[in-house]
Amino acid sequence: MTWLLSAGILFTFAAIAFVIYRWGNIRCIGVTPVRTFTFIAILFTSGLDVGLIMFPLTEFAGYANVAASPEYGFTNPLAIEFGFWAFLIWGFYFLTCFYFCVIEPRVKFFDIPLVKFINNVVIIGTCAFTAYLLLSNLPWYLPELGDGETIVGSFYLIVFMVIAAAVYSSTSIRYVRILSLASTWLFLGLIAMMWASAFLSADSSVGEFFTAFAMLGDYFGNIQHFVLPINDYHEFYLFWWFAWSIMIGQFTSRFVGGMKTYQVLLAMMVFPSIPIAIWFTVLYYYSANSLDTSGFYNLAMVIVGVTFVINSLDSLVRLYTDNLNLTIERLGKLKYISFNLVLLCSLTLLFQLDFLQIQWVGAIALGLIFSCFGYIMMTQLQTVRAIDRSPKENKIDFTKIELARVC
Repeated sequence: MTWLLSAGILFTFAAIAFVIYRWGNIRCIGVTPVRTFTFIAILFTSGLDVGLIMFPLTEFAGYANVAASPEYGFTNPLAIEFGFWAFLIWGFYFLTCFYFCVIEPRVKFFDIPLVKFINNVVIIGTCAFTAYLLLSNLPWYLPELGDGETIVGSFYLIVFMVIAAAVYSSTSIRYVRILSLASTWLFLGLIAMMWASAFLSADSSVGEFFTAFAMLGDYFGNIQHFVLPINDYHEFYLFWWFAWSIMIGQFTSRFVGGMKTYQVLLAMMVFPSIPIAIWFTVLYYYSANSLDTSGFYNLAMVIVGVTFVINSLDSLVRLYTDNLNLTIERLGKLKYISFNLVLLCSLTLLFQLDFLQIQWVGAIALGLIFSCFGYIMMTQLQTVRAIDRSPKENKIDFTKIELARVC
């Protein structure tokens, strides 16, 4: 499937260039606009999951082992980690966010019944994969609850409680702002705490942090290497990002609060990348200097990771239940919670059994993207050409999210 992934990446960047050229100065207004900081918080915490917190410490050593993986030899492990998580690939989210904010209300491709069904299969599958990632990483971060390698009953209980919390929070849109801001501040607090512990200790200096941070410059000097898959593991990451791209664009497009298109692109590529860069630098210092994170720090990372998972699952559950009309109004609160809880727990176990793979989900998402483009070219080209603004029914009213009861 490498050819499909490569074609999808090249198409995405070409489409971004066209969007900026054609509609770069129009104001993007979603159906439930929020202020810029809240929008960035929603984007950041909905567009990332527990992997941001839990993966890097387990990956740096592999990126540094160029004898086993010579394809990583063009730069340092910190730049590679950053390249897999930040900056360029956030353009995927920008493209879909712009599409659902400005183009989809006119085109209505995702209202086609078959397309709607496939799109929601992607959303539900990615929800389950997010929960599976939490489950599979808990033994490493909480070895106190087991032997450090095996998934025990306590971990299944934690994931069950996380899914239950996310499903419950999805019952009201008011939780979106609360969860997003809480996740953002908890993450910033985690960065500050671990930075203080590592770089203000007797054996370290602030200068060492900036020396490590400067290593990220290699990413921008070698950015061309991150466009197409470096190897199978990078391919896994890219499929993962595409699996998220449609639904995160669909969700975040609701909250754009009047920024111009080029400002949305900058906001989506730059602002999330700054805390990611700082966080990865802190973790890289811990890894490079073999600093111990067991106990309190691992627990703190799990708490923040769990908050990220709840936030991400909340937005995705809200999205697919709305798309499929499986809302509280239709099912009732008890049936709504029970249905989603059983569905997500069951699919999480399927990922645990290796019955499902996120690469398949990402490939389906790419198929939807190409199909949408073909649909526009064949049936909606004149409609899209005539677009010169966001849908006129969308107004900048920051009170909408406070007044909304349910999604």
